[in-house]
Amino acid sequence: MSKYYLGVDLGSTTSKAVIINENDEIIGRGITNTRANYSVASDIARDEAVYNARFSVLEKKLESEINARPEYKKYITDLESVFQYEQFKVKLDRLGDELVKTCNSFFKDEKIREEILNHLRNIRRAFKPKIKHDYLYNNLGAKNQFFRDIVSEKYNEEVNKLDMALFEPLMIVWDKSISPAENQRVQFNFKELVQKAMDELREKYKNLPETSAENTSVNFDAEINLLNGNFDHVAETLRHHIDEISELEFHIANMTGTGYGRALLPFPSDCIRSEILCHAFGAHAVFPETRTVLDIGGQDTKAIQVDKYGLVTSFQMNDRCAAGCGRYLGYIADEMSISLNELGPMAMKAEKEVTICSTCTVFAGAELRELTNLGEKREDILGGLHKAIIMRAMSLIARSGGVFNEFTFTGGVARNPAVIKYLTQLVRENYGNDIKINIHTDSIFMGALGGAMFARRNIQSDLPSAKKGKEATA
Repeated sequence: MSKYYLGVDLGSTTSKAVIINENDEIIGRGITNTRANYSVASDIARDEAVYNARFSVLEKKLESEINARPEYKKYITDLESVFQYEQFKVKLDRLGDELVKTCNSFFKDEKIREEILNHLRNIRRAFKPKIKHDYLYNNLGAKNQFFRDIVSEKYNEEVNKLDMALFEPLMIVWDKSISPAENQRVQFNFKELVQKAMDELREKYKNLPETSAENTSVNFDAEINLLNGNFDHVAETLRHHIDEISELEFHIANMTGTGYGRALLPFPSDCIRSEILCHAFGAHAVFPETRTVLDIGGQDTKAIQVDKYGLVTSFQMNDRCAAGCGRYLGYIADEMSISLNELGPMAMKAEKEVTICSTCTVFAGAELRELTNLGEKREDILGGLHKAIIMRAMSLIARSGGVFNEFTFTGGVARNPAVIKYLTQLVRENYGNDIKINIHTDSIFMGALGGAMFARRNIQSDLPSAKKGKEATA
């Protein structure tokens, strides 16, 4: 029986899980919003990692066949994307139930209540097909977007089309409903959901046109050539492999928990590691020449120096408040009534960086409103905010010892293009153009990866003794 190792990074805003095999290869990744329920979040992230691992094992199992028949890989990729859409549909139905329940309890006036309920039904009818299209044709499931963010963006679009008088009541219903819906663990029957996904794919390929239309993706013609007219044969050829993977048991030989909420994980105490150790170990595993690591997470920022083995030699950390971290950016997005995913792209359009006096979350809303009233553009304000965040991080890096050899950026904020822009700019200005800056598609999973690698090695490690006291005060 194959052995697998689990790392769970229970962050303050997101929870990540990574499963590796005995060769340190990542075979499963899972991620979800943490919000208020740490226990549920860790379970959901682990479930998602196991689902993803099944598809990874399937692809690995068919490696030689895929080399000969690339349409097999295309089919497996599409199948996982549609599988994620089937999960999404169930969660959306639960959100719908919560929206109705909130509406019924919050609005006492029957006429107002019925009006809001009618708008909620219309909003869901309007955006549901759009989301389905993005899952089936634009690979939305591979973009690591959260259920909350996907629905929030579409919900806001539809609300903004309505009369302004409806904005506040509809957003009140949303705010009161999303967390209860999101914090429910849904345990799916993998085999049943895969079969539904296969049926959905059959319809997708049956309905594809013979020729690509204008403005379609560059992959459209290749997709047609690979599977159109050949879909049923590919599906039937792989079906017995898919059934076998559906029944596969994943034996977790050891596990490690880390992250902001690690103390709340139901793991033995000897299976808990500092997030500083895990981010360093994970970053070094992916980029072995790494000597400096910056992790900007939801609640804190950490500048870490590591040795040639990936073990921590020194670090500096700011955890007195969430200033300049993921929660701060989330608060800014809420203040601007946009999704978190829109912040970075909007900041990239800045023509200048407005000077930000404070990156304190408590005063962020007031400063935003003041700058807006002074006529500053939202893009320029966000440019200034993102630059201010990186300037705080650069101060921590300097105090930890500076930047050496390769510099690796980890954490959820590493997905923000404006953060990457200003980080690259300031590292180059302060430490020269020869520094190699590493930003990986798995940057957000580095802590969980490090945890899984600690679990496989079953080694004990600790933070440098001279710096331990600074973890809570720096």
